[in-house]
Amino acid sequence: MNKASLQEVAKFAAGLVAADFFWLLWFSQQNLKSVAFFGMTVTSEMLLPNLIFDIALFIILVHYAWHVGKIPAMRERSYIFLVGCIFAFVAIMHFWRIFSGADLILGDWDAPVWLSWFGLAVTTYLSYMSFHLVARMKG
Repeated sequence: MNKASLQEVAKFAAGLVAADFFWLLWFSQQNLKSVAFFGMTVTSEMLLPNLIFDIALFIILVHYAWHVGKIPAMRERSYIFLVGCIFAFVAIMHFWRIFSGADLILGDWDAPVWLSWFGLAVTTYLSYMSFHLVARMKG
């Protein structure tokens, strides 16, 4: 996967995060106590942390998707290396969850272990591709 493809994925993900942000804003204005969504119950106590997380994630994705070519080569290399480290950390956490049997509970939903197998595969691949891209860059 090359840099242009990763930027397109980041643009798509930024749109998903923006949609989630606007859904959370709508939910906060409806004065509902809770809403069940894909098996997870969203409560009003979860709104502020989710909104803050969505804003931070949106800023990171927009920066990567539309501005990565304007960053000097050394900074771009460091940025992609840091992203690879974060993906590696998340992969290690999925690996730890799989073999320790730890529960991951989001609201009322207990995430199945097979989801961590999927998360391990995806984050390992993204980490590998980030490190591979850094190794191919000059400088």
